[in-house]
Amino acid sequence: MRADRVFAYGATAGLIGDRILGDPRRGHPVAAFGRTAATVERALWGHSRARGALHTLVCAGGAAAVGALGARAVRSRPAAARIALTAAATWAVVGGTSLGREALAIGGALAAGDTEVARERLPHLCGRDPQALDEQQIARAVVESVAENTSDAVVGALVWGALAGVPGLLFFRAVNTLDAMVGHRSPRYLRYGWASARLDDVAGWPGARLTALAAVAAGPDRRGAVRAWRADAAAHPSPNAGPVEASFAGALGVRLGGTLAYAGRVEHRAVLNGAAGRPVDAPDIERAVRLSRRVTWISLGACVALRSLVSSLRASRRASGRTTKGSA
Repeated sequence: MRADRVFAYGATAGLIGDRILGDPRRGHPVAAFGRTAATVERALWGHSRARGALHTLVCAGGAAAVGALGARAVRSRPAAARIALTAAATWAVVGGTSLGREALAIGGALAAGDTEVARERLPHLCGRDPQALDEQQIARAVVESVAENTSDAVVGALVWGALAGVPGLLFFRAVNTLDAMVGHRSPRYLRYGWASARLDDVAGWPGARLTALAAVAAGPDRRGAVRAWRADAAAHPSPNAGPVEASFAGALGVRLGGTLAYAGRVEHRAVLNGAAGRPVDAPDIERAVRLSRRVTWISLGACVALRSLVSSLRASRRASGRTTKGSA
């Protein structure tokens, strides 16, 4: 069976598995990777970009190598084995169902007027300081997290799976996890986490653009999504979160961005879709989750097409190489 079909069937099965099962409470492969990365950090840490780059190379390269070894082990086996490996890897690296569940739980608490429960659950979803947020700000934080994590936890992995198969899936998830662990700006990680943060920016670039495009296609206000993306994305401090959050804001007709609080540190960010949007309300959380799910399936279709293109190009190069050798 061709590699593009293996990816199509495997990635679809992996997303369905995530939709049905979500993330396990114990023994998740990403958690195991996080513990390994923390062990490497303890051995290598220092106020040095070089040490941080080595940490990134060891962890992200190791994840890709594990994927390559797995793919090699099933290369000569029946197609079912290759599909199963792709499905397992996809399920392991995506987190759309858990993202939606956490978001909806917070939305339900806000709808019931239980702000304290919403504050307790918010750290499961993002790093904001919940005590500094009122109900509207909590809802806004959830919608922003749903938008950004649709790219980081789902679409970005699918793009790299389309480009590089199972090694690509594991590589992207490793890079994204490293950025969450050491890529933030703090005295400890300002230099050590530089390589992880920059690699995450590069690896996340195509997935973020595909997420924004899919939000335009799937959103209730397509023109608003395009307008907000073009007008406001560049003002966001993240080159990848900007297009995603702006397109979600425009598609949903809400305002995102503004003042944020992280562990006592306050940031004042540009408002996204400020001219046309309204403040986020609790019901917008469910709308954002529905949009995220539509974006996921549209992105899967695009990635299957991308994988088919990659496979065709590789086959063309191999055929060209054989022709050249035959002519010689």
